[in-house]
Amino acid sequence: MKYRTFGRTNLMISEIGFGAWAIGGNWGAQKERDSLAALHQALDLGINFIDTAAGYGKGKSERLIARVLKERSEKIYVATKTQPLPGPWPPSPYCQAEERYSEAYLRRNVEERLRNLETDCLDILQLHTWTRAWNNNPKPLDYLKKLQAEGKIKYIGISTPEHDQNSVIDLMRQGYLDVVQVIYNIFEQEPAAELLPVAAENNVGIIVRVAFDEGVLTGKYTAENHFPEDDFRSKYFAGDRLARAVRRVEKIKEEIQKYELTMPQLALQFVLAHPAVSTVIPGIRNVKQAKQNAAVADLPPLPEELLLRLRRHAWRRAFWYDGK
Repeated sequence: MKYRTFGRTNLMISEIGFGAWAIGGNWGAQKERDSLAALHQALDLGINFIDTAAGYGKGKSERLIARVLKERSEKIYVATKTQPLPGPWPPSPYCQAEERYSEAYLRRNVEERLRNLETDCLDILQLHTWTRAWNNNPKPLDYLKKLQAEGKIKYIGISTPEHDQNSVIDLMRQGYLDVVQVIYNIFEQEPAAELLPVAAENNVGIIVRVAFDEGVLTGKYTAENHFPEDDFRSKYFAGDRLARAVRRVEKIKEEIQKYELTMPQLALQFVLAHPAVSTVIPGIRNVKQAKQNAAVADLPPLPEELLLRLRRHAWRRAFWYDGK
């Protein structure tokens, strides 16, 4: 396993982290024994960074992590997230910060995170979403600063809203954030334009999520895949989105035939090739996935020629015409 400096925190964290959404149960059926075994296997292989959230199985993911950490002696860093109070997701421009992330609510929620993780101080607490409407007066971050001063939180971050990831750029420049969690993958390359360079300039740690684009970039899906209604992917790949994504993955497969790389390896290495990235957190739900993902850290970097090819596969899905 290789380790990278986590921005201004100066923590050394594994470049492959453990994405703990699936073990909360939001991705279809998940056996608890598989989740516990996956966590132990990942830690055995040198992974020392876990990302979870309050909303992952209503705290189940956090509680499973706490059970495993009680059995381990090494230092493991855990980042969790607090979602806003009920309302539009992501918050609309008309949402009031005080109504979604009030100080009283954040205090209650942080106490719940501490109980679930069985600790007296959170390593990293991220707000689970955001709106740039709050940037001129980011009261929720001021409340987290208070909790930080009280010793409840070590480091503060935001998990970017999917539709407007650049909304956190001004906050990074103003010094509000120690870490940012961002969507960045072969299809979603917009963060390379400004967000990642600004993070590097301001020494903000970067956690990359959705490196596999919710699984399609592993190359294992077909246009005929069907996901249960309670599986997040049934909504993410609604309509013809899965078929369109699979067609694009097939084109990537054609280009990498000579490189002796699997699609999961390629997807993770593409993310890690950006120097601003601290860690990538693929979802891990069993021992096999823990081994496969951790092993990517031992591979040599992608050739520059291949990186240039992959940049041409950026997919701006929000635009009415994408050239395909």
